[in-house]
Amino acid sequence: MKPPATDAASARIGGLTPFSSCDWPGKLCAVVFLSGCPWRCGYCHNPHLLRRGNGETRWPDILRWLQSRVGLLDGVVFSGGEPLQEPALPALLEQTRALGFATGLHSGGAYPQRLQQALQLLDWVGLDIKTGFDAYPALTGLPRSGEQARQSLQLLLQNNSQFECRSTIHPRWHDEAQLAELARRLAAQGVRDYHWQQLRPPPSSALAATPPGWPAPALLEEIAPLFQHFSYREH
Repeated sequence: MKPPATDAASARIGGLTPFSSCDWPGKLCAVVFLSGCPWRCGYCHNPHLLRRGNGETRWPDILRWLQSRVGLLDGVVFSGGEPLQEPALPALLEQTRALGFATGLHSGGAYPQRLQQALQLLDWVGLDIKTGFDAYPALTGLPRSGEQARQSLQLLLQNNSQFECRSTIHPRWHDEAQLAELARRLAAQGVRDYHWQQLRPPPSSALAATPPGWPAPALLEEIAPLFQHFSYREH
């Protein structure tokens, strides 16, 4: 079998957000979406990026555009899909950094070994913690997914990386007792920057919208002191 291409021009680009102030806290960045993900979470916000395909946007075009944004953007975040599935990610990061941009990553932690290889090229990581690690298989459809996510979190902690953990939450997948237990476990492991994000069901989804007042304000007040930075992001 022919090995996957690792040159930047071969990257499967799924889209580009030219300007974002919410994908990397405190920074104005561009977001490059890479297609492909091994997991099949029932509430995925970007289902069109699950399969690796060739989008209309090519990396050489993005690179030329980034050259015109030097001095105007703080950094570039690579998202997905699962960006660590892209074999060319290290080359993308190297070329981005060569322009003077800081580099960030949004990941579910599905490939801890690839994350370890990429850490030296990353300034910040947003790690999705979907649920308790033992409950991952029911959500992702893969038996070892919880262990992969756990290993990725340990890598970030051990390397003193700049990162945040965030959990996209909904009553269908999480009750308040589970959320509280998850937060306590993450705090005990050393996570200091943690955020809950409201799941926004796509129009085609059978999931109901998150009910008003969920999660309870009292729960938010209970969890907040466990972390240096904690929030519930409703939008």
